Amino acid sequence: MLDLKKPAVPRYTSVNAEKADGATYTPLTLAQFVAKQMLQVANFSNQGSIRLLDPAVGNGILLEAMLDALPIDICQRVEVFAFDTHQLALTQTRIRLEKKYPKLKLTLEKRDFLEWVAARGQQADLFLSTQPQASFDLIIANPPYVRTQIIGADQAQLLAKQFGLTGRIDLYYPFLLGISKILTPQGTAGIITSNRFMTTKSGQSVRQALLSCFNIRHIWDLGDTKLFDAAVLPAVLLVNSKQSLAYATKGIPFSSIYATTEPASTHAEDVLSALTAQHNGIVSLANGNCFRIQHGILDNGNSAAGIWRVASASNNAWLDTVNAHTWGRFGDIGKIRVGVKTTADKVFIRHDWEQLPNGRPELLRPLMTRHWGQPFKAVKPVNPKHLKQILYPHEIRQGKRQAVDIRHYPKAQQYLESHKPVLSARTYVIEAGRAWYEIWVPHDPAAWAAPKLVFPDIAEKPIFWLDTEGSVVSGECYWLQCKHSANTDLLWLALAIANSTFIEKFYDYRFNNKLYAGRRRFITQYVEHFPLPNPELDASKAIIQLAKRIYAVLPSAQAAALIEALNLKVWNIFGLTPEKITR
Repeated sequence: MLDLKKPAVPRYTSVNAEKADGATYTPLTLAQFVAKQMLQVANFSNQGSIRLLDPAVGNGILLEAMLDALPIDICQRVEVFAFDTHQLALTQTRIRLEKKYPKLKLTLEKRDFLEWVAARGQQADLFLSTQPQASFDLIIANPPYVRTQIIGADQAQLLAKQFGLTGRIDLYYPFLLGISKILTPQGTAGIITSNRFMTTKSGQSVRQALLSCFNIRHIWDLGDTKLFDAAVLPAVLLVNSKQSLAYATKGIPFSSIYATTEPASTHAEDVLSALTAQHNGIVSLANGNCFRIQHGILDNGNSAAGIWRVASASNNAWLDTVNAHTWGRFGDIGKIRVGVKTTADKVFIRHDWEQLPNGRPELLRPLMTRHWGQPFKAVKPVNPKHLKQILYPHEIRQGKRQAVDIRHYPKAQQYLESHKPVLSARTYVIEAGRAWYEIWVPHDPAAWAAPKLVFPDIAEKPIFWLDTEGSVVSGECYWLQCKHSANTDLLWLALAIANSTFIEKFYDYRFNNKLYAGRRRFITQYVEHFPLPNPELDASKAIIQLAKRIYAVLPSAQAAALIEALNLKVWNIFGLTPEKITR
């Protein structure tokens, strides 16, 4: 039996029940939206029962919305089924539905949907009583949203194996695929889920599987509309069953809506009304908020596992122009890496080393964190608590990375041994043949000395800076170093491109993975695709020299003027005229 609530590591032992279960109940307006969209593409038989399922029913609002949307003659033939792991949720659902539909055929089961799908066909089941295949004509769902670290790594991998997924998975991934296994050949499903899978590396296998298992009729990315109380950016998938396993992506309608500060050209009462109006552009709502709405088709770069974005004629033309002026990508400069992962930050990373009773230990190195982050050039944090150092027990010996012999560093040894119970509890370190006092992901100790670009993983605007101080990079940032040390001018060129207003527009057209308040995610799978012009062009050389001047004069009013000039040059080198960038 899958124990989906078992925490992965001690860090999550205090996770609340809502987070552990992924319970995020659906707003009525969104439930009605999904039901209405399903009805527009559903195919109903002329006779016989129609089986309707919610695999994680919660308070029953999705089922109610679906029943309300159905024509009376169809509704009279509906048999409703529902799963949930909480008896209270099932009780609430029964009360809600039987009050409104007293003659409804209703079967509710206190059961885990994923367990049932995995075991399907192996034993007798009341859900199989009507149809041997245990299939459903309509499935409306808001699967639980639980991240890998909450599920637990072992349980996540078990789920991945059972549902044919690879890599890190979130709980809603197998829910999506489980639904595909029980939809009738003419069935329709409307699924509310997180939008993370569309653009993250961990979502590759589920993107590929969705295109294989479903005939996708429409995708809605609801972005930062805050329709839910929880900090989840939702999406809606409208799908029919698929008889072929071909990866058909041509012409799939894709709509998105994200908050913006730009002035509106039209008005709508609420988010979902704005989205269904088929208006491309900026819409203001009754509450005063403005949103950018895009309607287009799905583009995944002709790759089954490629990221999903909204493609339109204007967006594609813009990106085609950029591609025509692109010589390479940031990933060609060198490998983009996340910073060190100690898995015991409270032991290895501190701001108060000088105050330890036995004095400052050996092996300390400066740690570059997001608090240093400014475009082009790091700025020393004012808050002393943000001035951190890392005890770094690694070195290069005979060309190989090794843990240092801590016997040669008595203060560091004494300090680490005082925390040995915590460090030794990281059994995965020991099992990997490593010393108990090692950092889990230390990277190459010799690499820190070379110049490198550093950037935080989340920021509203790009913040890339050049580090020449040999700092170790913290795990909340990424870093890029030239694989060929003689090509450092490529770093300067990348520094200029990455901090430009052009790259904001490129990011939004190419990836558009935004969090609340317009924050973007600058992670490897995006930044490695940032474009580079030919470094041998005179215009590129001028950009490199301008980036160096900006770095030299920061912070100053002169730097601000130079940055404005640099932005113009970057737009021009990619064949574009500058555009005003707003959130």
